[in-house]
Amino acid sequence: MGNPCLLLIDFQMGFQFPIWGRRNNEGAEEKALSLLSLWRDKHWPIIHVQHSSTYSESPLHPGSNGFHFMEGFEPLPNEKHIVKEVNSAFIGTELDLFLKKENIQSLIIVGLTTNHCVSTTVRMAANLQYDVTVVHDATACFETESFDGSLYSAESIHHLSLTNLHKEFACIHSCDEVIKQLTTVR
Repeated sequence: MGNPCLLLIDFQMGFQFPIWGRRNNEGAEEKALSLLSLWRDKHWPIIHVQHSSTYSESPLHPGSNGFHFMEGFEPLPNEKHIVKEVNSAFIGTELDLFLKKENIQSLIIVGLTTNHCVSTTVRMAANLQYDVTVVHDATACFETESFDGSLYSAESIHHLSLTNLHKEFACIHSCDEVIKQLTTVR
């Protein structure tokens, strides 16, 4: 089956802007960077996904400084870089074709935000028959206002989003669990 691919979703500076509100899991980037370091050391496949908003006011618009990757998440020349314009990294990109061409069947997914681009990409990956693991402490999201005006905490949104993915679309594990599984098996 080959080595699992690390799929890093939207680790962009725009998610550090205060416009999003309160966030959970402040250590998500540190956990994701530890996984990225392991993957680079092992020379396993890595894909960086970058959101290119079509809305000019968005912090993730290509004309904004927020479009750029956070420090440490910049793709190296031998790492795949995919730019998307919607929540799913599979829509309007070459992601599925690239994974098939490289015979990659297993994805370890980290990124921002749990309830949007991470969830949408995970669901599509599972529907496309990929084996998916989401690293819960290397993902994060922001508080969200409901359709009825209720405000839900980022931690509640994060937990519920992961709960909705668990066993149906992906396995949910911690960074330490993933590292332990991958380093003891290989």
